[in-house]
Amino acid sequence: MAEKIFVAGATGAIGTVLVPLLLDAGYVVYGSTRQQARADPLKKLGAHPVVVDVFDAATLNAAVRAIAPAAIIHQLTDLPRLLEPQAMAEAVHRNARIRGEGTRNLVAAALAAGSTRMIAQSIAWAYAGGNQRHVEESPLDVNAAGGRRISIDGVVALETQVLHTPKLTGTVLRYGQLYGPGTSTMTPQGASPVHVDAAAQAALLALQRGAVGIFNITGNNADVNNEKAGRVLGWDPAFRAARSIRS
Repeated sequence: MAEKIFVAGATGAIGTVLVPLLLDAGYVVYGSTRQQARADPLKKLGAHPVVVDVFDAATLNAAVRAIAPAAIIHQLTDLPRLLEPQAMAEAVHRNARIRGEGTRNLVAAALAAGSTRMIAQSIAWAYAGGNQRHVEESPLDVNAAGGRRISIDGVVALETQVLHTPKLTGTVLRYGQLYGPGTSTMTPQGASPVHVDAAAQAALLALQRGAVGIFNITGNNADVNNEKAGRVLGWDPAFRAARSIRS
C-alpha cells in the first residue's frame, strides 16, 4: 500500500512542484491550503486537498489524525509575492510565528496521528558570520538584532522541535534564496540561491532516503557548503522538473 504524505503548504512555491513529484513517486498526497479556492488545483493534480489553517490547532489535529500520514512535510511560509522591504519587514513576524507556533501545532498533530517522520523547511542564511563556507554544524546567528533576530529565533524554534521531539524522526532542509517559477524572481539572487525545482526534489529525496538531521540545500556558492546533501541524499542543485509537472 502506498504511503500517505501530508504536505503542509502544498500550494506554495515549493509545494506546487513537490506535490507532483511525490505523486509521480507513488505516494498518496494530502496537501494543505488555507484557501478553498486553491483546493481544486490540488485535486486536479491528483492530491487530496485539506483546507486548514496551521494556527487552528484543533482542526489541524483532527484533519491529520483522520489521514494518519506516514510523514509530514512542512513547507509553510507567509511571504509576499514581491520581496520589497516594507512587505518583508512585516512578513518576518508572520514567518517567525509559523516556524514557532505553526511547527508546534504540526508536531502535536503528527504525534496524535501516529506519524513518525517530519521534514521541514528552514533557511541557509541564518548562519553567524565567518570566513569559511558554512556547513550544517556551523553556529547560527543567535546574537543577531532586529528583524534578523526575529527570523533566527523562529528558525531555532522550528529546528529544535523537528529534530528533538521524542518519537519523531526529523529532517531540516536549510534552503537558500529561492528562484524560478512561482517565486519572486526567475534569476539567482542572494549569496546562496537555489532553484525552486531543486528545493522540492531535496524534500522528495529526504523522504525516500529516510535521511535524518540538517542539510544545506543551496546552489554551488562560496558562502554555504552543500556537499552533505549531494553525498547523503544524492541531491543535485541542477535538477529541474519536467514541464508537465507544472501543467
